[in-house]
Amino acid sequence: MSTAASAGPADLFRRGLRMLIDKDIRAWVGLWSEEGVLEFPFAPAGWPKRLEGKAAVADYMRHYPDHIDLHDFPDVKVHETSERGTIVVEMRGVGRVVETGEPFDMTYVAVVTVSGGLITHYRDYWNPLAVSPGGATDFTRGDR
Repeated sequence: MSTAASAGPADLFRRGLRMLIDKDIRAWVGLWSEEGVLEFPFAPAGWPKRLEGKAAVADYMRHYPDHIDLHDFPDVKVHETSERGTIVVEMRGVGRVVETGEPFDMTYVAVVTVSGGLITHYRDYWNPLAVSPGGATDFTRGDR
């Protein structure tokens, strides 16, 4: 059995956070199943609410390090659920906004499902009031 397939959801998630801090988006996307779904229930107008498939997740995340320089996830709390392979994570990401140098400090709650050692579903409950569409933290735009 591969290391990825034997990793539990919490271990896989924490490894993914390390990859984001290391700006290794390719490796982070490698933690996803081909059919993985990434949802943003609180996404403001103009932002995607649902991404279907590993390729869509990769496309969405490809510019992230160009816009957000993550330094740490200092407060990570993983909650096991009664649903096999599903965890709920409370966390805080800190760093800086690359374009302005301003601090970046975002609190998240994520519901993550892992099957076969890969992420199959990720619901990201982040605060849309902390960013403005088209602003410096709009890391999905490729024109920056």
